[in-house]
Amino acid sequence: MPRFTVHIRDEWLAVPCRDITNTIRWLGQEALKRYMKNKPDNGGIPAGKDTRFSMRRCQGLGLLDADDTVEDVLEDNDFVELAIEGDTMSPDFIPCEPGYLSLDGNSLTANDLVNLGRGLYKIKLTGEAERKVVQSRELLDTIVKENKVVYGITTGFGKFARTVITVNKLNPERTRMLLALRINVLAKGYSGISLETLHAMIQAFNASCLSFVPEKGTVGASGDLAPLAHLALGLMGEGKMWSPKSGWADAKYVLEAHGLKPISLKPKEGIALINGTQMITSLGAEAVERAQAIARQADIIAALTLEVLKGTTKAFDSDIHSLRPHPGQIEVAQRFRSLLDSDHHPSEIAESHRFCDRVQDAYTMRCCPQVHGITIDTINFVHNIINTEINSATDNPMVFAERGETISGGNFHGEYPAKALDFLAIAVHELASISERRIERLCNPSLSELPAFLVNEGGLNSGFMIAHCTAASLVSENKVLCHPSSVDSLSTSAATEDHVSMGGWAARKALRVIEHVEQILAIELLAACQGIEFLRPLRTTTPLEKVYELVRSVVKPWIKDRFMSPDIEAVHRLLIDQKVWNVAKPYIDKYQTEYIPESRPGSPTAFSLESPASPRKRVRHE
Repeated sequence: MPRFTVHIRDEWLAVPCRDITNTIRWLGQEALKRYMKNKPDNGGIPAGKDTRFSMRRCQGLGLLDADDTVEDVLEDNDFVELAIEGDTMSPDFIPCEPGYLSLDGNSLTANDLVNLGRGLYKIKLTGEAERKVVQSRELLDTIVKENKVVYGITTGFGKFARTVITVNKLNPERTRMLLALRINVLAKGYSGISLETLHAMIQAFNASCLSFVPEKGTVGASGDLAPLAHLALGLMGEGKMWSPKSGWADAKYVLEAHGLKPISLKPKEGIALINGTQMITSLGAEAVERAQAIARQADIIAALTLEVLKGTTKAFDSDIHSLRPHPGQIEVAQRFRSLLDSDHHPSEIAESHRFCDRVQDAYTMRCCPQVHGITIDTINFVHNIINTEINSATDNPMVFAERGETISGGNFHGEYPAKALDFLAIAVHELASISERRIERLCNPSLSELPAFLVNEGGLNSGFMIAHCTAASLVSENKVLCHPSSVDSLSTSAATEDHVSMGGWAARKALRVIEHVEQILAIELLAACQGIEFLRPLRTTTPLEKVYELVRSVVKPWIKDRFMSPDIEAVHRLLIDQKVWNVAKPYIDKYQTEYIPESRPGSPTAFSLESPASPRKRVRHE
């Protein structure tokens, strides 16, 4: 069923659409109903009256006509903004005229690439990149003029560039990332692309003229041939393209609508456009950026759960972690201390059980630094692999203008990003695995001392029972998705390409795993905030109260059973937008500034991240 995400004021609302012949007016009214449902006062919107509003797409900023049908003007999973009369359009995610990002093939980062996908920048080349591209092309022109036999230059490379695979397509943001990354790699000057063709690609990117690109069909060696062939196909005026101005249409008409001409390929340019790991790497860049965001927010959510379950902070003492000084473990433990330290942030909840007789907590709380920590270290490892791959020449053959020769090699093989992304999926999944067990503890009255499933009048209300089932099912699905795709290989191209990486699937399933992790942690955050309701009037630490207030700004407390999907979607959006992190970060930074890393007399190492006095700070369960 098609689904659209509608932004109203500070909330994101998922709106399913069973009938795509419904109008844009219907979509807006349905979104308003959901918005008002989450607000005790209907969000200040008078009930029973027709509310006037306008709508536009977030991608491209195009205003939508209320009488147009959904199927005519929107794509599945599109993001739409609704502005109520008297409100102004949100500036949060809509860029002003984009600035320019200069590409040289050497300095693009994963974060840059994601921002390019979001339309925050246009592209231009550095002068040095243009010089190298020209030199490389001049060598190829000489080879052609002298009738030398060189693979991919004066020989063919197949007709698959015109083969259409009927599968799900990449969304516009991911296609923008793919095109930007291909431009960056060609800008290195080792592929023999002409400056004219490269400028044409940049013009298409800057106009958001995006080819239809299937998300399936690559084996990851020789690079991502099929997806990149589709990327090139639209630039040649063949197949389908999309732009905010035209929507989906024949590529030649989309280019024409923007005053652009189809690319006319010169010798070697066909293979230069399709040979490389850019599909794997662009999806991998999105995966690693989202993984970083959810990993640090997982620490905040787990800290809130520990508060609700009246856990101890003793397990986060810096001396413990200095004895096993993995960087991620130390980072997570410090983050927990910065959110829970009872001297820095007094907590009435913590004070209420300070002298209880519990000695230690379950592993799902006590071992967060160890479990979350290896995830952070893995993400950092993968981040380095992806950033290297983003700025690597992965074409074949390589054109060395300074040596006056071309050399065939194997830089197109996707094993590096494939293995790294399989590793990423396994590591990030663990955040979901441990989160689901914490959700169980929150919902189970024998473990939480809270009402069963976090709701009054159990039986009449099921509370978080089904939400926990949802989390469990996603964890189970992730277990299958975490099977490494890169352990597989099938020979292709008449046994010439006899070992492949399967990196495309590694990237796609890593993204799916990460999305599931985000959704599971959204459920835990909802459950922890619901648990707080049963501990009132006691308050938690200041940073965690701010997190609670953020959640309550989009989801009201669970008094009786209601449709929970919008709640989960709303909190999932908070995590994607990193709003949970942004609320807590000032307190984390302040704590780290005031508690300067310093070794203590008699400490076995100098890895401590707290002051010498910290062993005498108050901790829970003394």
